[in-house]
Amino acid sequence: MPRLKEFLIGKPMSSEEQEHQRLRKLIALPIFASDAISSTAYATDEILVVLLLQASIGAAAFRYLIPIAIIVCVLMVIVVMSYRQTIHAYPSGGGAYVVSRENLGEVPSLVAGASLLVDYILTVSVSVAGGVLAIRTATGFSTNYTVPLCLVCVLLMTVINLRGVKESGAAFAGPTYFYILMLLILLGTGLYRVFVQHLGPIPPRLLSKDAIEISKKTKDLAFLMLLRGFSSGAVALSGVEAVSNGVPSFQKPESKNAATTLVWMGSILGVCFLGVSVLASRLKPFRGPDDGNGLGLMAEHIYGGKGLMFWLTMVATFAILILAANTAYAGFPGLASIIARDGFLPRQFFNRGARLVFSNGVIFLAAIASILIVVFKGDISKLIPLYAFGVFTGFTLSQAGMVKHHLKHKVGRWRMSLGINAIGAFSTGAVALVVVVSKFTEGAWIPAFLIPFMVLAFRSIGKHYKKSRGAVVAPPGYRAPRETHTMVVLVGGVNKGVLRAVQYARSLNPDRILAVTVASNDEERKAVEDQWKAFEVPIELHTVYSPYRELTRPVLQFINELDDRYQDDIITVVIPEFVTSVATQWLHNGSAFALKAKLLYRPHTAVVSVPIHTMGDSTEEE
Repeated sequence: MPRLKEFLIGKPMSSEEQEHQRLRKLIALPIFASDAISSTAYATDEILVVLLLQASIGAAAFRYLIPIAIIVCVLMVIVVMSYRQTIHAYPSGGGAYVVSRENLGEVPSLVAGASLLVDYILTVSVSVAGGVLAIRTATGFSTNYTVPLCLVCVLLMTVINLRGVKESGAAFAGPTYFYILMLLILLGTGLYRVFVQHLGPIPPRLLSKDAIEISKKTKDLAFLMLLRGFSSGAVALSGVEAVSNGVPSFQKPESKNAATTLVWMGSILGVCFLGVSVLASRLKPFRGPDDGNGLGLMAEHIYGGKGLMFWLTMVATFAILILAANTAYAGFPGLASIIARDGFLPRQFFNRGARLVFSNGVIFLAAIASILIVVFKGDISKLIPLYAFGVFTGFTLSQAGMVKHHLKHKVGRWRMSLGINAIGAFSTGAVALVVVVSKFTEGAWIPAFLIPFMVLAFRSIGKHYKKSRGAVVAPPGYRAPRETHTMVVLVGGVNKGVLRAVQYARSLNPDRILAVTVASNDEERKAVEDQWKAFEVPIELHTVYSPYRELTRPVLQFINELDDRYQDDIITVVIPEFVTSVATQWLHNGSAFALKAKLLYRPHTAVVSVPIHTMGDSTEEE
């Protein structure tokens, strides 16, 4: 197992190497921005899914596309400017969670933390589902393979991220930049062909029968559907906060490099999302519920078929959507470690693994995302409604926290910064409300209920840790009280293991030492007592009867009787245990394991296992 682990994730790294794992801007961009940039491959599609499939307004849908895209881009500019201030104000990372904790209090910070964690989990599910959809668009494989392919992609991403932050960044840099290049080429070629060569809409021969039927719909657009379409397009902003969460991962000066990376990301995202929306408004990529993605349809039309440029575009789209999950793999474990450090998540999330990554967070993220993929059958349109509410809840709390931060510290041009954050908090709060209202029945109710439940769980964990710390804290001058010591050796029969356990117990020189055996009848009792006398074991042997062949309850009852007899006493139970090979260990010590589990929760009781190592049928020699 250790060799397999080393083969998959690499050799362990010392803590001193952590400084060398910091990221340059060119490597940090694909790690932290791949999620946001990848949304250009599906955000426009999701607007059209609402207008075409749900609202059924036909060709009229494309009239609303560019206005919605412009509003989303304006909102993105506000969010980027706000998070740029967050990066400089809170260079320790943590984003919305830390900002809310420092300025709004415990409960808002936990709401922000829960929102971001849900967002990261959904990022993995949505990105992987979108990537597999892109390949299905190009190849036309059956939907039966969607879930297995998604799970394979999640497994691959998990292994790569367990190898370390720097290695995962190097692995993902090429595909991210390749997608940006291919998308810019597609936009440039498409806009030239549309506005110079006057390329018309996608012809019916490239559309499915469902898409053609959808194009003929003529319903009026309800206001609720317009809001729902906007909230679907707003997923383009998902991942914008990832840079602010990972500031400590950047090379020094951390804040400056992180802020620059954020601006790069925002610029690429805005240009590409608006460009794709303009192309779509002209080329009209009608899609049925089982069709591929709109980007693939437009690429086939612009390049005149499924030639080399089409395939390069689709491969790049598949790669960026799969690798977009890396943003979550970078953000989720880091945020979970901060929340765990504050005592609101299990301590295991705070520990770094062999490759200096928070491996428990990586594995947990992969497991939950895989469950979502299975439950929703890898359908990106079913996952998207779960997505946006958590994103914008985090945005809102972060910017509201920054408003209070500016009012408290009043540093520099704080009035202008306060105005930006106030506008951002109002705007993103309104979007969060729009999302939960317009998409409540589609699945937005799930994060709306899940996030409060997670907050309650966080607080429960926090209370437990606080209580535990209070129970063990040592006040000034504290001295542990003197306790008498009784050792009880558990005996099943006389053998090398029992005799070594007796010798071990005697070597500690306790106040009292005795042995206890559990017998179900007189025959068993007599056999053990005869062996005890034959080996001249120099301690007293007690027999406890158990007519129903139980072990744990009679031993616990015997120890309770010792407690009643000796006050201020600590009891150590010595258990001889056989240790064999991994393949045969399960054949031994089942009863001892159950007894130890019970004794662990008993006050003033310690348990010692005396291992007896065996080779084949013979035990080790002294």
